[in-house]
Amino acid sequence: MESGGKMTARLMLAVGGAVLGSLQFGYNTGVINAPQEVIESFYNLTWYDRYGEYISPGTLTTLWSLSVSIFSIGGMFGAFSVGLFVNRFGRRNSMLMSNSLAFLAAALMGFSKMASSFEMLILGRFVIGLYSGLTTGFVPMYVGEVSPTALRGALGTLHQLAVVIGILIAQVFGMDLIMGSESLWPLLLGFIFVPALIQCALLPFAPESPRFLLINRNEENKAKSVLKKLRGTTDVSSDLQEMKEESRQMMREKKVTILELFRSPMYRQPILIAIVLQLSQQLSGINAVFYYSTKIFSKAGVKQPVYATIGAGVVNTAFTVVSLFVVERAGRRTLHLIGLAGMAGCAILMTIALALLEQLDWMSYISIIAVFGFVAFFEIGPGPIPWFIVAELFSQGPRPSAFAVAGLANWTSNFIVGMGFQYVEELCKAYVFIIFMVLLILFFVFTYFKVPETKGRTFDEIASAFRQGSAGQADNKTPDEFHSLGADSQV
Repeated sequence: MESGGKMTARLMLAVGGAVLGSLQFGYNTGVINAPQEVIESFYNLTWYDRYGEYISPGTLTTLWSLSVSIFSIGGMFGAFSVGLFVNRFGRRNSMLMSNSLAFLAAALMGFSKMASSFEMLILGRFVIGLYSGLTTGFVPMYVGEVSPTALRGALGTLHQLAVVIGILIAQVFGMDLIMGSESLWPLLLGFIFVPALIQCALLPFAPESPRFLLINRNEENKAKSVLKKLRGTTDVSSDLQEMKEESRQMMREKKVTILELFRSPMYRQPILIAIVLQLSQQLSGINAVFYYSTKIFSKAGVKQPVYATIGAGVVNTAFTVVSLFVVERAGRRTLHLIGLAGMAGCAILMTIALALLEQLDWMSYISIIAVFGFVAFFEIGPGPIPWFIVAELFSQGPRPSAFAVAGLANWTSNFIVGMGFQYVEELCKAYVFIIFMVLLILFFVFTYFKVPETKGRTFDEIASAFRQGSAGQADNKTPDEFHSLGADSQV
């Protein structure tokens, strides 16, 4: 398969155009933090204009929590709807169509101040959540399907890289000096129309997924010409052969519904792995760190906490790049284990630092190191890997349903952390990260015993190892089966 393992211009265009959607997801995750105070004062003034009195603190907290968390509710609906689009319209066209949601959300949020309507802002957050939920299914699926086996892990990491760059851009733009001011915050929230425009300009030149063309549409000649452009070579027979094998396999399987994933012994283990990996991403505590990093840094006595938060965003981006380069060498499972173990260690360090902050001043530096370490280890494993491993664990038939289930698990846990963390933190104070530490250790144990290594395997090899596992019910042996199955294909 050496012919297919290189980066071509057409492949770069396809992947680059796709991950603009991931950038949007990251931007909208991070954008709401910095301008909290100016948006709350807009809520207050609007309320006063309507009712002749200021909003009560309790109602304001509820409205603000809703503004933050309705994004995740939109995400749940979006993620669950992925399967409805990708098989009907194709992977690329689904991404193109979803931009109409981004334009609608940009208009709602961008004009909310002019219209004196916080309802428009909240609705806009829901709509962009819907868009982001769809994106977290469309992008990793498309990237996984257009990438050659040898580059699939590295290119799969680009989804997460775009997410963290989006978060970083939002943090920088959200500063008072740039767009986080009282007059410019509607522009900050409406800015999302720019990446949507660029994506609409690029994607028509990107090809449809060759797997979709061959397996779902049965258009072999089209798939072949797309593959030649993507791979930059005239000999794409090995790629075609692999897809045809997958197609034959699919003929034997009937169309896989979401219920079927849980009923069939063949899919039960991969769907369990996909769900737990998504949970390990969201329940690791990373969102708690990002939603409340400014608060953690100001508690630690940092003079300008917003800069420390941006620092965490820079660390986030840098280590996603590290993951990009090592994922094909070290393997998915190894990186995920390293990430989880490192995060658990940093959670202990953070707990100690926050607990001793009153007695020892220099503990504030330790807490900053712990936050940066926590973020760095997250981006080595739990950040990028859960997204693209779903594409690898399932063949073409069950893949859309699997993405819907995995996406729903991810967004639901994201919502729970976003809504619940402040209350848990009030209860546990400095010891809140002990909860995450325990969860991280549990995820580590699960990954060690249950998650197979998928590096350098074709989709069909991965699926057939699960088939053998389910045939013999040798569930706990699956990782070893994989190791023996692919010992020869070390990249």
